[in-house]
Amino acid sequence: MALNTLNPTETKAWKKLEEHFKSQKNVSLQDAFKNDNNRFKDFSIHWEDFLVDYSKNRVSKETLSLLNDLAEECGLQKAIEAYFGGDAINETEGRAVLHTALRAKESDQVFVDGLDVIPEIFAVKEKINQFTSSIISGEHKGFTGKVITDVVNIGIGGSDLGPAMIVEGLEHYKNHLNTHFVSNVEGDHVHEILRKLNPETTLFVIVSKTFTTQETLTNANTIRKWFLQHAKEEAIAKHFVAVSTNLEKIKAFGIHPENVFPMKDWVGGRFSLWSAVGLSIALAVGADNFEALLKGANSMDTHFRKTPFDQNIPVVLALISVWYNNFWGAESEAIIPYTQYLRNLPAYLQQGIMESNGKSVDRAGKSIGYQTGTIIWGGSGTNAQHAFFQLIHQGTKLIPADFIGFKKSLYGEEDHHQKLMANFLAQTEALMLGKNEDTVKKELMKTDKNQEAIDALLPFKIFKGNNPTNTLMIDSLTPESLGKLVSMYEHKIFVQGVVWNIFSYDQWGVELGKQLASVILTDITKETKNQHDQSTQGLLDHLDA
Repeated sequence: MALNTLNPTETKAWKKLEEHFKSQKNVSLQDAFKNDNNRFKDFSIHWEDFLVDYSKNRVSKETLSLLNDLAEECGLQKAIEAYFGGDAINETEGRAVLHTALRAKESDQVFVDGLDVIPEIFAVKEKINQFTSSIISGEHKGFTGKVITDVVNIGIGGSDLGPAMIVEGLEHYKNHLNTHFVSNVEGDHVHEILRKLNPETTLFVIVSKTFTTQETLTNANTIRKWFLQHAKEEAIAKHFVAVSTNLEKIKAFGIHPENVFPMKDWVGGRFSLWSAVGLSIALAVGADNFEALLKGANSMDTHFRKTPFDQNIPVVLALISVWYNNFWGAESEAIIPYTQYLRNLPAYLQQGIMESNGKSVDRAGKSIGYQTGTIIWGGSGTNAQHAFFQLIHQGTKLIPADFIGFKKSLYGEEDHHQKLMANFLAQTEALMLGKNEDTVKKELMKTDKNQEAIDALLPFKIFKGNNPTNTLMIDSLTPESLGKLVSMYEHKIFVQGVVWNIFSYDQWGVELGKQLASVILTDITKETKNQHDQSTQGLLDHLDA
């Protein structure tokens, strides 16, 4: 089933939302709470170990009702079924979008071109389980008979960002293996990793679906050359494995066929950590924890697929995001996890959200006259409070923000965690309340400043407040809860794409730079002399000077 092709601005709900916005744009969140004693209860969702509080948003019950109407008019429910059902909703590439199948139950059935893909998924998972067990236990030995101590993931984009973020996020659950990630084609980056490694005890995981990605293959070949300075070619089979589908190129590289972990073209790169791309995750935290990650994601999948829109976490968050993006003109969203473990979650979500929904052509191939995509940025609290929070508190831009926190710390440091949670809760309250002129005056009157100094300082200490936030409070950071969290954002992406009438799962914009880089490389290596604009030519000449 193809997705609907419907300009959302032409729906009845959109037009009603435009009118509704006029009555909402000057509403105070403080007043909203004063006028509704049940606002927190009515504007929050308790689900399993998640509490999602969206009450500190510039929305009313009417707003949410109209946003739900918009989702209905845009055919969201049918789109969800097409998404989970294996329909080729990535139409420009002729592919299904089935990262959800990778974390489905073994008893489920998911069909692609008439074939149930679940048995093959579980066969790959079993292969991952057996291989990771042999590495972690020390059964698998290197070419000199020593056990593996280090694992290096060689990939880029989704083949790096996802596994790296999860391994870092689950550091508390890591085993004895040291995990490293090589992504950037910069040679200095590669050699800084290599200087830490012993070739006798290192396993390299090359992740490239086609085994042709320029950055990944350049890095892999450099590492191969380094390895062969210490070992014979037949030793490659003990130290290199691949996640790929290109068996011919893998064999030429020297990787043993038994050490190849396949992936399917219906898994987009930025959603691929759940597949064999997650091999480095399983190696780092063990197969059981990797399975728990998948289980958590599957729980969120079921919640998203089966729950009515008004209690559906990804749907509610996505529609609120559409509200700010398309009616308030907010161009960015901040993601602020209050745990150092998830410090790279914003970077991971940048790819997932901005690569998916950064589109200017609708599903009919027509130019879009409304905003899609949001700019995603952020950092870990409380570090972020001492960095960019000034802009959110007193800047001129409207920046909705997601605050993500955990009720329990992993090491049980009560003093630290109480202070962390105090900041976590205080910031959303401060962003909402702000500080008005009367409050600032009273504070300044208690100092030794004279009236002239007070009057001069007064405007600089006022906070307008009324800044919107979502608060996600999760019981604790576990593999299962992290799986739920990542899956939640994946489905938020999907809902936004359905409403904005775009294809979220192709990425043609990524290709142009790659094509031009290949051309310019021939200029740099003196293979050819190509014509460029004068700026690019001037830069090439300077590089060569």
